[in-house]
This record gives sequence, C-alpha cells and structure tokens, in this order.
Amino acid sequence: MGAPLIPIASAVRTTCPYCGVGCGIKATPMADGALIEGDPEHMASRGRLCVKGSALGETLGLDGRLLAPAIREHGKLRSASWEEAIGKIASAFASIIAEHGPDAVAMYVSGQLLTEDYYVANKFMKGFVGSANIDTNSRLCMSSAVAGHKRAFGEDLVSGCYEDFELADLVVLVGSNTAWCHPTLFQRITKAKEARPNLRIVAIDPRRTATCELADLHLPVKAGTDVWLFNGLLSYLARSGAADDAFVAAHTAGLDAALAEADACAGIEFVARTCGVDPRLLLEFYEMFAATGKVVTAFSQGVNQSSSGTDKVNSIINCHLLTGRIGKPGMGPFSLTGQPNAMGGREVGGLANMLASHLDLDKPAHREAVRSFWDAPRIAEKPGLKAVELFRAIESGQVKAVWIMATNPVVSLPDADQVKRALARCGLVVVSDMSGDTDTARLGHVLLPALGWGEKDGTVTNSERCISRQRGFLPRPGEARSDWQAICQVAQRMGFRGFDYAGVHEIFDEHARLSVWRNSEEELPRAFRIDGLAGMDRAAYDALEPVQWPVLRGGEGSMRLFADARFSHPDGRGRFVATPPRLPAHATDGEFPLALNTGRLRDQWHTMTRTGKSPRLASHSPEPFVDLHPHDALTSGVREGELARVTSRWGAMVARVAHSGGIARGAAFIPIHWNGQTASDARVGAVVNPEVDPVSGEPEFKHTPVRVEPFGVAWHGFILSREELDLERVANWTRIRGAGFKRYELGGREPVAPDWARTLLGADEEADWIEYEDKAEGMLRCALLVEGRLQACLFVSRRPDLPARTWLGGLFAQDVLSAKERATLLAGRAPQQGADPGPTVCSCFGVGRNTIRKAIREHGLADAAAVTACVRAGGNCGSCLPEIRQLLAEPF
Repeated sequence: MGAPLIPIASAVRTTCPYCGVGCGIKATPMADGALIEGDPEHMASRGRLCVKGSALGETLGLDGRLLAPAIREHGKLRSASWEEAIGKIASAFASIIAEHGPDAVAMYVSGQLLTEDYYVANKFMKGFVGSANIDTNSRLCMSSAVAGHKRAFGEDLVSGCYEDFELADLVVLVGSNTAWCHPTLFQRITKAKEARPNLRIVAIDPRRTATCELADLHLPVKAGTDVWLFNGLLSYLARSGAADDAFVAAHTAGLDAALAEADACAGIEFVARTCGVDPRLLLEFYEMFAATGKVVTAFSQGVNQSSSGTDKVNSIINCHLLTGRIGKPGMGPFSLTGQPNAMGGREVGGLANMLASHLDLDKPAHREAVRSFWDAPRIAEKPGLKAVELFRAIESGQVKAVWIMATNPVVSLPDADQVKRALARCGLVVVSDMSGDTDTARLGHVLLPALGWGEKDGTVTNSERCISRQRGFLPRPGEARSDWQAICQVAQRMGFRGFDYAGVHEIFDEHARLSVWRNSEEELPRAFRIDGLAGMDRAAYDALEPVQWPVLRGGEGSMRLFADARFSHPDGRGRFVATPPRLPAHATDGEFPLALNTGRLRDQWHTMTRTGKSPRLASHSPEPFVDLHPHDALTSGVREGELARVTSRWGAMVARVAHSGGIARGAAFIPIHWNGQTASDARVGAVVNPEVDPVSGEPEFKHTPVRVEPFGVAWHGFILSREELDLERVANWTRIRGAGFKRYELGGREPVAPDWARTLLGADEEADWIEYEDKAEGMLRCALLVEGRLQACLFVSRRPDLPARTWLGGLFAQDVLSAKERATLLAGRAPQQGADPGPTVCSCFGVGRNTIRKAIREHGLADAAAVTACVRAGGNCGSCLPEIRQLLAEPF
C-alpha cells in the first residue's frame, strides 16, 4: 500500500468544469494534486459526481501546460514577457481598427470561461472596440435553445429546475443521452423512478443509447424529424381536449398560426411514417403526454445542433404552452446546457447577436442603456459574425485579427479544415489557453498562458440558473493569468478606461448592477436580475453560496419562472411559433449514403485537453470509432474491429469500425473528442458539414452525408511504452494515456521487423530484449525491460484481434516482473486465470468486463445493485449501470 495522502490545506468548495449540471465539488489540496469529492451541500448535485468530475485530481499536472507567453516568428515559437505580448496584441488591434474599422478584429471565446471573463471580453469588444464580432463555442451547442426561448418567452429563460425532474410524472428526453452527458442529473431521475415506479420516461433519439435502458418507451426517430413529431403532438393535444384553453386565452398569442402549421403535417400514420417509428409507439407517446399533467420535456444537442434547431425548440415549447404546463412544479420545457458556463455567457451577452444582461443588440434603447452604464465611447450597432461565418470572414481577409480563448476551433467547428486554412491565412491569431500544443495553438502568433480549473476564480451558471463559485485551490503555475486580466491589460494598453478592476469580485458587482440598470416596467423590463448580489466586497463574494436567479435585492433565489404566467414579451404573453418542418440541409445519396451523427462519450469532454490526461477516463473508449449497423458495414466493405475511412464532401477521417447494436441502418455515429495530438487522423469536425440554422447560426452536427470505406493496412498493432514515441512511419495511430505508460494503437502499411521495433523502442544491442516473430503469420511481439522492469512492449499482427491491453498495462505498475510474468509476457495473457479484468466498464472504480462477468457467474447476481455490492461497479456516478444491465442479460 502507498503512503496515506496528507492534506496541505483545508477543503475548498468549488464547481465542476464539465457539463451544464454544475455539480458542487470539495477539493482538498494535496502535495501532489488534490483529493476530489462531491459537495453534499450543493443544490445541483447533492454530493454526486460523475466519473469525469471524480477524476479531476488526475488532470491537474503541469505536463503540457503553457506557462509563459510565447510569440511565433518565422514559424518558430520563442518565449516572451507579458509586457511584450500584451503590447503586440494591443498595437496590432489598434492599427487594424484604425485602418480597416472595428469589424476587422474579432474574439472567439468559450463556455469554459467564467462569467467574469466573459463579461470583460464582451465589454471590451462591444463597448470599446465597437464591434460585436465576439462569438463563443456555445454557438455550437446552445444557440438554438437561446433563439427558441427568445421567440417564445421574449427572453432567454429556462423556466424550471432540477427538482422538477423528480416531481414530474412523465420525463421526455429529446436528443439527449442524459446518462452519459449529464450523469448526475440522470441519477436523480433514476432514483426518482426507483422511488416512484409510476414515473414514466420517454427517450426520443435516433440511437439506442445508455439513456434508453431506463426508458419506458424509446422512439428512434429519423435524424432531423423532430418538428414533425412535436407538430403532430401539438395537433393531437388540441384535438384530444388536452389544451388549457383558459391559460392559452389569458397568457399566450399566436396559437392559430402554429396550430394551422401543425395540422398540415399531423396524423398518426403520416407522422410515424415521416419519423420512421412504429405508429403504435407514437400513439402511446401522444396519449401519455396528453393524459399526464406533470410533464418535463428536456432537450439537448440532438435538438439544438440542426439546421432547423430553433424550430425544433419552439415545436417543443408550443406543446407546453398549449397545455399550460410551465412555471409549476414538475413541468415545463427544459434545455440541458452542454457546458459549465454556457448559461453564464448568455447572461453577459456572450453570443455575437446579444448584449449583456439579456439586452438586445438590434434595439437602440438597449444599446444606449449598456453604453451609458459602461460609459463606453461607442457601442456595437449591429450583430457580429456568428462562429461559422466568422471563420469564413477570417479566411477571406475581412477579419484580420482574432483572439481565441479557452477553445479549440480547429477541432470542434464543422468543416474544420476550413478553420485551419482561415487561421493559417490570418494576420494575427492570439490564443489564450492552458496548453500550448492544441491544434489551434499550433497556428497562433501570440500564445498567452491561462489559468485553469483549480487555479482561477469566479462564477458559473448551470442549466437551472444556479450561480456557483469556482474557487482556486492551487497555486498559479508559472506566469499564467486569468483571462479577464489579459483582456483588461490589452484594453488599458489601447487607452480604454473602465478596466482597472481590483479583483474579480468587482467585475461580478458590475455585472450584478447592470442586471437592474433601467430594469423596470417603464423602461427595459427583463426577468434576469441579480441586484440582490450587488455590492458584495471580497469577503462576501468569497462566501457566496449557490443561488438561482433572479435574485432580487433583499430576497432569495428563485427556483422557477413564470409562476404568474407572465412572460418577457412587452404584452406579457408567451408566443406560439409556427414551425414548418424541413429536412436536414444535405440529403444522403448514392455517393454519400450514410447520415453521420456526432456526439460525446461517457468519459471524455470536448477535445480532451483536460480529460485526455486521465488514465482512468481513457480506459473506457480508448480509440476513435465509427458505429455502424452491421448491414451498412457489409455493404461498405468494412468489418468490425478494422479501420475505415469516413468521407464527406468537406473532409475525411479514420476510425475503427464498431457495432454497438444501437444504430439504425443508414446512420453512423462518431465521437467528437480526438484531435491532432491524440490521433493521426480523427478530427470528425473536418467531416461535418457547415450548414447552420438560419435563426440561431448553430451548425448541423447531427446529419452529414458520408461514405465509409476500408482504410487498408498491412498490419495492426499496439505499443505500451513509458516514453513518448515518434510514429512517423505508421499509417494510423491513436495515443492513449495509461497509468505510468503511453499506449499507442497502430495500423501500418510498411513491413515491420525486429530491427525496426528495437530502434523505435530505444533498445540497443546490450538491452534486455525479448522477441517472438512468425513471418508466415505476420506476427511480431517484442518487449524491452530495464533492470527487470517493463519499459515497453509491442504487438503486431495482420489481424486486429490482438491480446488484451489491460493486463499488460498493469505490469507497468510493478518494479520487477516475476519469472512467470516474464515468461508469459509475449503471450499477452495473465499467467493465472481471472487476472485480466478486461475492458473497463466502471471507470470510477476501475472494474473491467471480465471481472463483472465472473462475479455474475460465480455469485448468481441478478441485478445491478447486487453487482455494485459485489464488485463496487456502478456505485458512484452510475454512468456504467446500463452497461452492467446488458452484461446481466447475457446468457452464461
């Protein structure tokens, strides 16, 4: 056993940096990092953490961190002082603005920023530079929800709270793999269903995901047909007597037009045929919705990421307005936010078409209100460029300088090769990031080291409008600074006043005061206001407890909105919006016959800049894959476990073929996470089409026509090594972080031989080297030991069915291999039966598939709770419970 961990400071209460659930964390600084635990006092999570949150302590190391400013000259980076870097940025921005106007510069920021960073960035660009060319990666995930909310409610408002999921009698999850993407909220739903079995769950998703394992009903709709589905529901509700006529008459407008549009494409048979679902299941859903008073309809990226995403959002909201199921406990539409502060960014005007404090760029009175509050010399007079069009403008030369913060657009944006071309042609690219070696940072001219989670200090707002503190508990590494500090220094160098904050609490105070500025029925009324949090000094700000806005002066937070059925439109009425259905922008055809869907995995986050550091998180899904129906794999000429090239009209990438059993014919699914540092050719953003929703500007990540074809290699292999390796001769590779080693999954076209392996692994003639070669079978297995300790091993075969990596990886934890382990090393099998746990199922406790199967078989386990009691799997975040149930269903 290792030495006990000894705290070096008291636990700090902070907030998780991953999804929009906004879980509370207690972080206790240790000599080598931090102990991470759930915060039982945080209202959003009540002590729960998912596996990503639980593994945060593994991601705090400084390896790969950008620790000082750097400037690229003649293609090479050199160190620079903050003084020089700030001067270069300020000078370039000022000269470009003077010659070409304020719209020739831009910022592209992130839902990973804290609210205070976001606020200062928007103040700088919109109020002092005078351009709205500041957009955010939240455009890629939540902007359709924003647009839908504003059309329906008059303001970007989420009416409910997480408690509503527990109080509802029906929870409808639309385009949301909640089990994997919002795990702790999913566990609240699971617990509620265990306590009340009559609580019904409906999952609406083209794929059969882990979320569907809990559902009473799964509707596998065709991608892009959600508007037909909910228009049909609206018509059904109206015709079946489920409408709340009194609510509609007193509190809404626009029903006739919305209902006429819905009736034009209604009827069970028609909707079922259009959506590709069984008409009996469709009718069951419609009847269930009509008969249930307490309904929560939660939606996420499957709804938002569409060229008709805004209409999808409004088609859902229409059904709740018609039935009056909004603003009361246990009911309402609910947007599940993708990022930890996508909501906070929206509060401060993070999108290019918004102003701070829920004010609108296209309204002169709103612009003047913000300008006067900031005492700004100017204010942006028109919406700026949204994400996709911004990078097109950079490529065309319209935008000549861009400052990118806390995001990696060369990986995450659609048509990502276009983004790469744009930045390569841009006169000045500034990148603020924790890492200096992202795909985007490699194209930066000025790199600024940013503080990361555990170091920076500020607030975030989660999906239920809960404002929480992120608190620093680690020392600032190197010369890294907060993003707001970097922006303020550039602003001051450009001669702008109003950026001399003494601390982050002063920024929050200004944000809170702006929320009530001219916020009255007579001037600019809006539901967003946090004047009850204004006036805090540093101590009060440091002690701020989680609270849901609105927070009025002298009052407490507000769990729900619209309890009085008053909305934010001038007449106080909610709006039905007519939503004419339309198919995705690009149809499949003979050349590109499959519809590509993209999304997240259970244990990874965005482009893996943080989660990629954790061996625990890498173990569940270590390689990029393309999930196909077996029939489509057969017609495409590819086989499960082999490599395939996925190609669209915009780009291509390589992934391993998988059959999850949850994908329909004619569809494909690829995760979004891999980048140029973790794989040789797996940026799925390069494949995704750049079509956007005409209202929100959100891209269509869920439907890109592609073809899949074999990626021919002469051999498959893997390497486990304590050292980083140069893999230039390998046709395809993926790099995975292991516990004490790096794992490389390989596919090669050039012949391999023991001499090549020796050179690659750094084994000289005197090295302790073991090898086995069977030329007839195309097999090569080698291992390098140093003083009896495993240094590296390589396994190559013509076939992809190579030995399991888990047992071999475990050998790297040993100081010296035993004689039996050394003898069986190249066999790739544990010397004793049962020693190999198999592929990871439960990442929280490191429990493998073989371990669970053995426990089920030997102990006669009958349910997931028994498995948890026996081997702990499923006992923390619960994300693996659907997979455990699948193992329980296997015949033994």
